[in-house]
Amino acid sequence: MDYQQIINDIYRDCLAEKDNGKLADYIPELTQVDPDKFGIQVTTLDGHGYGVGDYQEKFSIQSIAKLFSFTLALKLIGNALWKRVGVEPSGDPFNSLVQLEHEKGIPRNPLINAGALVICDVLVSELENPKAAFLDFMRTLSGEQDIRYNTTVAESEKANGYKNAAHINLMKSFDNIHNKVATVLDLYYHICAVEMSCEELSSAALLFANNGILPGNKERILSKSITKRINATTQLCGLYDQAGSFAFKVGLPGKSGVGGGIVAIHPGKYTISVWSPKLNEKGNSHKGIQALELFTTNTELSIF
Repeated sequence: MDYQQIINDIYRDCLAEKDNGKLADYIPELTQVDPDKFGIQVTTLDGHGYGVGDYQEKFSIQSIAKLFSFTLALKLIGNALWKRVGVEPSGDPFNSLVQLEHEKGIPRNPLINAGALVICDVLVSELENPKAAFLDFMRTLSGEQDIRYNTTVAESEKANGYKNAAHINLMKSFDNIHNKVATVLDLYYHICAVEMSCEELSSAALLFANNGILPGNKERILSKSITKRINATTQLCGLYDQAGSFAFKVGLPGKSGVGGGIVAIHPGKYTISVWSPKLNEKGNSHKGIQALELFTTNTELSIF
């Protein structure tokens, strides 16, 4: 299959259509991004990569990082994690407080904001230097050493993160946060402020397509069982209250971020990352979803 020609055609077709999305203006630093950026990267299990557009330019991966922090936490404490966070789709916006209070401080899943804050609390408890350890983990998965936090973005989020502060304090009142609120929030904002390219994200996600093994050096990072559970959670919860629509249109486990990125996984075959900063009303990349739907339709390669 000629992946390069396929994504070239998709790139051209998506550029030709009007993008009705909007930048994430509740994080002021993200409004400084060029709204017309657009990149696509496909990486196959045999190590071949195919990219078009701005696929090598780094951007703020935002909530895509939750997939990887969740993975690291599950690797560290295993099934004990499920005592503190569930695996059900939320059906609500990613920053909703209503459900969290009703369910006594136990987030529906690890990929919404509340769940990701619990994950960060686990990392603070388990790791001597969680910020450094998370970066090391991302560098190991991607095979790239030049992966860093954008501290300006992290500070911008921290200065405007009132709802996240509400989430974590509510969970603290239910004894589901064990460390200092400020420490956990600081880690959360830094993790969301990691900068990576589509190319690097596709490489980092390859272990989810390869039963938990890094294709490059054949190192096992996760068991087959844990990898299956991560992919299932990502399929059900990775696009928040657009997860059903994403499964219907794209047919892959995927994780989005308000920086405009989405990474998607076809177990046993490939990973694909897209970046287009304008978001739809659900907070997901408008053009990114369009590109992914065209890719799985044109290649006939989804999990369904």
